[in-house]
Amino acid sequence: MFLKHKIFSRRKFLKQISLTAVMACSVGFSGAYAAEPEKEELKFGFIKLTDMAPLAIAYEKGYFEDEGLYVTLEAQANWKVLLDRVIDGQLDGAHMLAGQPLGATIGYGTKADIITAFSMDLNGNAITVSNDIWKQMKPHVPHENGKPVHPIKADALKPVVEKFKDDGKPFNMGMVFPVSTHNYELRYWLAAGGIHPGYYAPAKGDVSGTIDADALLSVTPPPQMPGTMEAGTIYGYCVGEPWNQQAVFKGIGVPVVTDYEIWKNNPEKVFGVSKTWADKNPNTHIAVVKAMIRAAKWLDAENNKNRPEAVKILSQSNYVGADYDVIANSMTGTFEYEKGDKREVPDFNVFFRYNATYPYYSDAIWYLTQMRRWGQIAKPKADSWYMDIAKRVYRPDIYATAAKELIVEGKIKATEFPDFSTEDGFRAPQKHFIDDIVYNGKKPNDYLKEFKIGLKGKDTVN
Repeated sequence: MFLKHKIFSRRKFLKQISLTAVMACSVGFSGAYAAEPEKEELKFGFIKLTDMAPLAIAYEKGYFEDEGLYVTLEAQANWKVLLDRVIDGQLDGAHMLAGQPLGATIGYGTKADIITAFSMDLNGNAITVSNDIWKQMKPHVPHENGKPVHPIKADALKPVVEKFKDDGKPFNMGMVFPVSTHNYELRYWLAAGGIHPGYYAPAKGDVSGTIDADALLSVTPPPQMPGTMEAGTIYGYCVGEPWNQQAVFKGIGVPVVTDYEIWKNNPEKVFGVSKTWADKNPNTHIAVVKAMIRAAKWLDAENNKNRPEAVKILSQSNYVGADYDVIANSMTGTFEYEKGDKREVPDFNVFFRYNATYPYYSDAIWYLTQMRRWGQIAKPKADSWYMDIAKRVYRPDIYATAAKELIVEGKIKATEFPDFSTEDGFRAPQKHFIDDIVYNGKKPNDYLKEFKIGLKGKDTVN
């Protein structure tokens, strides 16, 4: 270990000399350079999903080492354990659900100040139903040339859910965590088809999320989704890969819609750290973000040419641990719905293009609107409140510092990042939702008013 540290320190020293020389010759040199990390030994957590890939690639390709960091990656049992270990300092940071830093900051669940300066990916999830439910849905799905027309809307599921209700049976579905993207995407899809996914009422002690629900959503850890559905405990679920394709390979279910079809190029996971850790280790944090940006670029380089190698890495038991073919089925530019119905979906997993790694305030605000819509935020909030929380949690300033160092080092071109001189942290109003409702992150309350199902204005859960 001592030798390893000496190697890192020497590498960092030589790198600093080189970087300073490069910057001194650059136009507009401001005198900044990559500072020595405060902490070299780091432990990061992740859940066994393909979108943890930036962490694995940053490790395997030596990008962490290039920044003088000695990193250990450790799979976690579930999202709650992962968050708790970041909060108590057992983990220096982690692959997180986008809603986790936001939920923790506003005090939904465990109260803690968690921030993110790096968005790990876009898209990557899907909604899968059991073979029996698909058989009941199929007559309500439009077909063309013998194949279902996509995107498949929840309108096709509604008569199935209504029959369950008429028979006095609950219609159970799984998602991975109450503040997960999967929860909000599943709720969004269901509600767009007229199926009420239920409200939360934390002020009344009801955090089941099933008040007034037509479909009952409950938490299931990602790797357990296929088995739980096969056992009949749930009839469908929303999860990240490879656990939708696993259902196809096992012949137990059909992915009916991807999150790319629910919201084109939606933000998915983030890399989260505690604010205390970030304040104590600012240089280390920048170094981590630099390594992960490079990993994300590698993953998307030259039209995904590196994906087969990435799949081989992820299939290792210490990372995702699923079969190569299962992971490749979605990560190499295709996605298989009904068995044998494999389609081209080149953007199912996006790690770098479309400014995927940039932590947009508007992304944070969308998740906050969904927390409000379903009652996790029990009382109305002014538009300014949404902006204030977004700025507390999402840190594009840290991201920009890391990106600028990479530009000066010649590792990534300035044109591959947002224009930091004009970027305000808001994507242009987004139109590509399955219900055609336009999202403008600068007007969250106006956005909430557009939905037929969900809380808005002064609404509360009775």
